[in-house]
Amino acid sequence: MNADEFPSIPRQQLETALERLSYYPGVVLLGPRQVGKTTLARAIAAQSPGTVFLDMERASDRAQLQDVEAFFAAQKNNLLVLDEVQALPGIFEALRPQIDAARQPGRLLLLGSASGKLLRQSAESLAGRVSYLELAPLLAQELPDVASALGGSSPGEAALLGLQRLMLRGGFPLAYTASSDARSMQWRQDMIQTFLQRDLPQLGVTIAATTLHRVWRMLAHNHGQVFNAAQIGQALGGVAHTTITRYLDLFVDAMMLRRLQPLHANLGKRLVKSPKAYVRDTGLLHALLGISSVAQLQGHPVVGASWEGMVVEHVAAAAPTGSEVNFYRTAAGAEIDVVLTMGDKRLGFEAKFSSAPKPARGFWQSSEDIGLQHSYLVAPVRQAYPIGPKASVIPLTDVARVCRGQA
Repeated sequence: MNADEFPSIPRQQLETALERLSYYPGVVLLGPRQVGKTTLARAIAAQSPGTVFLDMERASDRAQLQDVEAFFAAQKNNLLVLDEVQALPGIFEALRPQIDAARQPGRLLLLGSASGKLLRQSAESLAGRVSYLELAPLLAQELPDVASALGGSSPGEAALLGLQRLMLRGGFPLAYTASSDARSMQWRQDMIQTFLQRDLPQLGVTIAATTLHRVWRMLAHNHGQVFNAAQIGQALGGVAHTTITRYLDLFVDAMMLRRLQPLHANLGKRLVKSPKAYVRDTGLLHALLGISSVAQLQGHPVVGASWEGMVVEHVAAAAPTGSEVNFYRTAAGAEIDVVLTMGDKRLGFEAKFSSAPKPARGFWQSSEDIGLQHSYLVAPVRQAYPIGPKASVIPLTDVARVCRGQA
């Protein structure tokens, strides 16, 4: 399948974005570059005639905002989409009086590629005026070939080809829809170089691209493990642990890495207190590790951790507003990969890259320790089935459903 055969991928955040624009004056859509934010914005614009698009990396578009008040007056009845807003840091302060002067819903859609910096900037100026929405790389349930493979009627191995493609290539649309694995790999390698050599410097990062590439590759080798800055620094030739932590912060802010914090529960047990670090897109993870085919991935030691990262991202993408996503691990070895806390309700998710997954003892112990309402083994299987009164095996496409209470 190439891009021409798959020209449009409906995103599950479309409905959420439209709903929030019907209430809030503005929505800030966050996501890494090339994840599909502009495509989603155009789908929103299709339902809002007269929408005006401006790209803040384009001088001619920035010039139109020199007199923000006059521009807003001229476009008072149109949705205004500002792309790559991190390129114009002062825009948030300039937008605040315009929103307050006519506090009507659906005036602004702001697209940005640096979550930490954008959130800090917008929180100072647009607090209470905008809603934040994150667009993740493509999810299993958004892809017809994957969704039909899991829970469908086609047989065995052939039914999981779409899932294998997603796992290998990751969820950036151009990487996923490339005409071959080789072209997908080339796209991802080019993206890595562009991100390090252009995107990070535009965010004010002055660290050499070669240094950050080495750090990113080292983090990829430690994908899904408890983050140990001192150990990584030593492996890189004696870099201080504080410097390694600062590098991690850069990748987290740019939405390329996820820092998953441990669940701190008062259980009278010794708990792991350091976070885990994941490369958020499996396609980029495999490009950093030089894994270019499904066969190579299946025989690589990272395959289990790669699947775990996919599960983490699917849970995080489906987590309701106000919920918390953590992991749980005790010093004695009881562990569950993802814990989703929604008020007084907790769900647990354990990733198992097996067509016949079997829970470890720590799975049951963790479920008891933290009082999980239900525990799930997420595996490359076609159908969900129970393995206990409060435990089930589910395919990846069911993660969103159970997170939203649709089990």
